[in-house]
Amino acid sequence: MSRLPAPENPGVVEGDEDPSKSSSLEIQQPELQKRKGITFVSSISKDEPEVTRRELWAYYLYYNGDNGVGPNGYSLTLFQLWATAAGYDRAQGPGSSCTASSDCVLPWGNGVKAVASVVLVANGVSFAVMTFIFTTIGSAADYGSFGRWLLLVITCICWGAQFASVSLTSPSRWGAAMALYMIGFISYGATLVFYAAVFPRLARNTHHSRALRASYEAGEIDHEVYETEESLEKNRISNISTAHSNIGYIATLCLNLSLLLPLTNNPKVNNYVIVLTNGYWVLTGIWWFIFQQPRPGPPLPKGEHYLTVGWKQIWAALKQYKKLPYTFTYIFAFFLLADGLNTTGTLVLICQNDKFSFSFLQNTYLGLAQAITSTASTFGFWYIQKYWKISTKKMFVVTNVVTILIPLWGMIGIWTNTIGYHNVWEFWFYNVIFGIFQAPYYAFSQTMMAELTPPGFDNMFFGLFGLSNRASSMIGPNVIQAIINNSGNNWMGFPFLFALCTAASLVIWFGVDIHKGRRDAVAWAKDIRNSQGE
Repeated sequence: MSRLPAPENPGVVEGDEDPSKSSSLEIQQPELQKRKGITFVSSISKDEPEVTRRELWAYYLYYNGDNGVGPNGYSLTLFQLWATAAGYDRAQGPGSSCTASSDCVLPWGNGVKAVASVVLVANGVSFAVMTFIFTTIGSAADYGSFGRWLLLVITCICWGAQFASVSLTSPSRWGAAMALYMIGFISYGATLVFYAAVFPRLARNTHHSRALRASYEAGEIDHEVYETEESLEKNRISNISTAHSNIGYIATLCLNLSLLLPLTNNPKVNNYVIVLTNGYWVLTGIWWFIFQQPRPGPPLPKGEHYLTVGWKQIWAALKQYKKLPYTFTYIFAFFLLADGLNTTGTLVLICQNDKFSFSFLQNTYLGLAQAITSTASTFGFWYIQKYWKISTKKMFVVTNVVTILIPLWGMIGIWTNTIGYHNVWEFWFYNVIFGIFQAPYYAFSQTMMAELTPPGFDNMFFGLFGLSNRASSMIGPNVIQAIINNSGNNWMGFPFLFALCTAASLVIWFGVDIHKGRRDAVAWAKDIRNSQGE
């Protein structure tokens, strides 16, 4: 789902580069750009305040707390725990108890549905709601101070849902657990997208970013050098940002052990842990809303509304796909790739929860293994790329290979219990491998999008990217839940996910040219500006 002083030191962050300014040569006042009756926003301005150290660290601390341990981990485990406890063995009928090997079902409508399918339905509906949020108000964040307040409101909703989880203390409340999980998960996903949307404007105004642009505009460095250094700088920032989130992940999990170990036999310890996790995020996240400096976009155009302007901008952007073929090819392929990876992660977690009897303590240990390896690999991948000057796409391809192998390993579990997420050691292995390769995956995928984003149209295209990243999983969960519900076997969902990840990766590998896509994006943005009077 954090960065800064000298560029040579990735452990300290002070000169961030704009992820949306790939090869951008134009800096102008915020203005409305019109093309064939469609209003766009160009938000590149020299008048925005330079980022202060206090503001930047407040931004990092927000992401440190917004690490997903609660809404993306513990809440799902608690929901699945109470749903399983309220269910019964399909073969033995109502009144029976579920075991790790039984086909556990819950009353659902006029029939029953497997617990794993119920969990996947909750995920699918959550992603559909995220889709509506991102398409409806995503681009509206480009105007005025709407984006600033939007992030605050959504963050407070997520905090409220997490604190309300203290009331989930019995199987009879599995329905409430499902509702609170969905509210928390939806708002958590939205915070990631709108937090990321702040980044282009913030990064554009750090001291180092301004110095880099000034050197290019003064003719001190040529275009090729500027483009290469800008790309490396964005990768540095993306990797450091991911590392900061993982550091918060580690800190949160270690803090939770202070409750999980001494209160192991307390029936409410899981609820206390979610409250503690959320309290950590409140403590680290509140400072961003205090120290953020105002960098408003232009006012909303006359006659437009915040609930409709997003749809108009997205439709206008989609009609330009022929001029931005590589940008839209990447967005579409990443939509499928993120769908496959997100759903694979949920399915593996379902199997993991069954294997460890929904133990928060065991999940904490496994989460620590993933977080520690994620942090180390993020810095490791960055140093490898920096030392050998490896392109972003090649680094991303390496992570894609492992993305494909994760569901392939689960697919093997259909035919044998020897491997395929059936054993304790496999979940340790999975979390370590996921940490090593999938943390850089998130960093490089964001940089890929930054390379292909037209400069000055940050929220529009990062909104589409957020749609493909966080809200993509409408296909996977709904297909997988139907497969599992009909087969009674969680592992039957892995073949579809393997095919989905493989197809998406092949499109990215052979169908996306970063260099041509970057130049297309810059040319498109320039054309929109030049046609302002049309």
